[in-house]
Amino acid sequence: MARMATTGRVVASTIGAWFFGFLIFFPILWMMLTSFKTELEAFAIPPSFLFFHWTTENYATVQERSDYFHHAMNSIIIAGGSTLIALLIAIPAAWSMAFSPTKRTKDILLWMLSTKMMPPVGVLVPIYLIYKSFGLLDSRIGLVIILCLGNLPIVIWMLFTYFKEIPRDILEAARMDGATIGRELVYVLTPMAIPGLASTMLLNLILAWNEAFWTLNLSTSNAAPLTTFIASYSSPEGLFWAKLSAASTMAIAPILVLGWFSQKQLVRGLTFGAVK
Repeated sequence: MARMATTGRVVASTIGAWFFGFLIFFPILWMMLTSFKTELEAFAIPPSFLFFHWTTENYATVQERSDYFHHAMNSIIIAGGSTLIALLIAIPAAWSMAFSPTKRTKDILLWMLSTKMMPPVGVLVPIYLIYKSFGLLDSRIGLVIILCLGNLPIVIWMLFTYFKEIPRDILEAARMDGATIGRELVYVLTPMAIPGLASTMLLNLILAWNEAFWTLNLSTSNAAPLTTFIASYSSPEGLFWAKLSAASTMAIAPILVLGWFSQKQLVRGLTFGAVK
């Protein structure tokens, strides 16, 4: 018998959830507030939270110094392209592992997961030399490839987990009706796994958008995304906290808005198959 939730328990849970939510969001809020301060106020001790001289000078300076829209377009193309290619590869791979497993399937899944345990700096030199030989340095296609390969194990693992929750009887019924593997993937499996596909796509998009190591080391100007745009405000002369905060706010704004409007779909996908 389910335990009834008392009013006090609900109120305490709500307050606790809001508290931890605010605690997690506070660094982002502080960054946004700092972006509207002068450099002097950004370093002030004790810091001012709301009562300071609000200014948009930092945003104007950032846009004059750097081409924000150029970097934003690079981020959209790189993150979107790597996510799309990863899904095109991962969907058939996860389908085969979920519905036509072999005795090596678990070993392959563990091997793919083990590749995420290696620090990226360990393969930086060979990757850099390969990219230099093929002319992929500071190119969008080069960053799309490396981000796609880097996030592919996570995408396959997530889709494999979602596909395992789909009843096998439905696919067998489709096969009895004469559906080919391609039609089974497109018309049967994919529509049923839309929540899982959506959450996987959003998570991969966020990971690719925020990737800094490869973008900083494999791009300079032409293909530089917003992570490089942010890093340009850290210089040997010092950290310009207000301008750095303005650049960071402009960089996270698109993905923050996307996450806000797609949060229901993301939660639904992450809990897909949790309730039987």
